[in-house]
Amino acid sequence: MRLALTDLFKAQWTDQIHEEWINALLRKDKFKREKLERIRDLMDANVRDAKVQGYEDLINTFELPDPDDRHVVAAAIKCNADAIVTFNLKDFPDDILSKFGIEVIHPDDFICYQIDLSSGKACSAVKNQREALKYPPMGKEEFLANLQKQQLPQTVSALKQFIDFIQI
Repeated sequence: MRLALTDLFKAQWTDQIHEEWINALLRKDKFKREKLERIRDLMDANVRDAKVQGYEDLINTFELPDPDDRHVVAAAIKCNADAIVTFNLKDFPDDILSKFGIEVIHPDDFICYQIDLSSGKACSAVKNQREALKYPPMGKEEFLANLQKQQLPQTVSALKQFIDFIQI
């Protein structure tokens, strides 16, 4: 989310996408719905023009391996997105997305692209994220280890060369 505030790219989502990530975190039984809804509201309030609407008519116009993912592609088509950023690459086949000029990108690749595009802005966003972690605070090595656990090994490698810039 901190990267979305840099204006290096235009982040967009729908209420349905919000419900998916909220429900996924609720299933892990580590968060309360109220806290996740507060995060959702902050996302909507702080990322300009992020909410995609009016995509519903497109949902049934194509097939995907998982029909429950069609709303994501429909929203991407509606807002003329270049890419869908997801860990779930297998359910968004290139042969289908390419018809709409959309590619699917793993979050690790996407973050690395942002670091390559503008290391100053990207590292500033990462530093802001790290500074926001107060309960408990994280040292730089612990922070990078946490990113590694979140399936972001390339990001960790890229950030290691900028470690002095993300220190508090």
